[in-house]
Amino acid sequence: MQISVIGTGYLGAVHAAGMAELGFDVVGVDVDPRRIEALNAGTAPFYEPDFEPLLAKHAGDRLRFTTDYAETADADVHFVCVGTPQSAEGMAADLSQVEAAVDGLIPFLKDGAVVVGKSTVPVGTAERLARRIERVKPESVQVDLAWNPEFLREGHAVKDTLYPDRLVFGVESPRAEQVLREVYAEALGRGTPLVVTDLATAELVKVAANSFLATKISFINAMAEICEIVGADVTQLAEAIGYDDRIGPKFLAAGVGFGGGCLPKDIRAFAARAGELGAGSSVAFLAEVDAINQRRRDRVVALVKHELDGVEGRRIAVLGAAFKPNSDDVRDSPALSIAGALHLAGADVSVYDPRAMANAARVFPTLHYAASVDEAVTGADAVLHLTEWEEFRRLDPVELGEKVRRRLVVDGRNCLDREAYRAAGWTYLGLGRP
Repeated sequence: MQISVIGTGYLGAVHAAGMAELGFDVVGVDVDPRRIEALNAGTAPFYEPDFEPLLAKHAGDRLRFTTDYAETADADVHFVCVGTPQSAEGMAADLSQVEAAVDGLIPFLKDGAVVVGKSTVPVGTAERLARRIERVKPESVQVDLAWNPEFLREGHAVKDTLYPDRLVFGVESPRAEQVLREVYAEALGRGTPLVVTDLATAELVKVAANSFLATKISFINAMAEICEIVGADVTQLAEAIGYDDRIGPKFLAAGVGFGGGCLPKDIRAFAARAGELGAGSSVAFLAEVDAINQRRRDRVVALVKHELDGVEGRRIAVLGAAFKPNSDDVRDSPALSIAGALHLAGADVSVYDPRAMANAARVFPTLHYAASVDEAVTGADAVLHLTEWEEFRRLDPVELGEKVRRRLVVDGRNCLDREAYRAAGWTYLGLGRP
């Protein structure tokens, strides 16, 4: 079986390398020739733990990359892994890349091919694409379309590809299901849970999962807002409710909220699609989930302004630029959003991140980017911990205190050692903590 992967971003590149690791011959297609050149050389164009060694292992052997759709002609299975960003005109998803990927494939689809969507799309997209393929392809060519949503976590994408916690097949024919069972035979043989369903349900699974996770994060951040008013501690509150196995402790870490290329745009696109379907009231709560998430960023800015009696001319060190640790992804990053807001308010902001500096500089070129933690914090009036890299957790508050002008730390992730910082003479401010 030969496989093509259309789109070589975080999802597509890792999926292509994962399929090669499973023994398939894989060709990846992308419109960016520089990305293709890097991938063929075994060089990762983004940071993802364990990805580059896997890429280097197979690039040039059973894994190759190209900009030419014609090189997919021999593939039996085509995975569509392109981006679905938020539309520039509103909250809905921009499906232009998905449509372009399918249109690029259609002339080269051989008889018996299966097109498998992995991109996160509004419900109803798969059915529309299936009709599009049927309308354009030659009558003699039989093609099936299926949907196989991805559940990758950035920072854990390789593991999640090779050892998924569940698989979902949205199919309309037994043949498409059988092909997907062959692709994922190794995972299924290990007992990975499988849900076989229709196209619409498969499309909804990913957006429903992301909406639930976003809601859980915003719920604990809403509790943090209450805790700040009454003097309670949201970390202890989260610990207590997390022992209830109906709730669980995961995603109950109050702080500056979620970001990245998935949760924010997916909940907005879901709400927009529900509105189109006449079911907007069913997910109206997602607007408040989004609003709570944005308010936590504003809360950090307000805290700093209050503690420093204004930030104009103040030196602020921001530790973190990626939206989460173990990634260089800065899309909708709370850390960069806060840094930018403080900069616009007149602060002298210095940012450091172990991996995301180059991407951050492209988004906010006017910020100062330090080469190290020491450079970022030297002479600072406040230190903001906004991305929970292990490097930042291990910082010695005594040594750190010797470099700053004022020992004020705002822990936007509530994961620093509060007592150690206070013992070292710091004013420690955690979100939702007294």
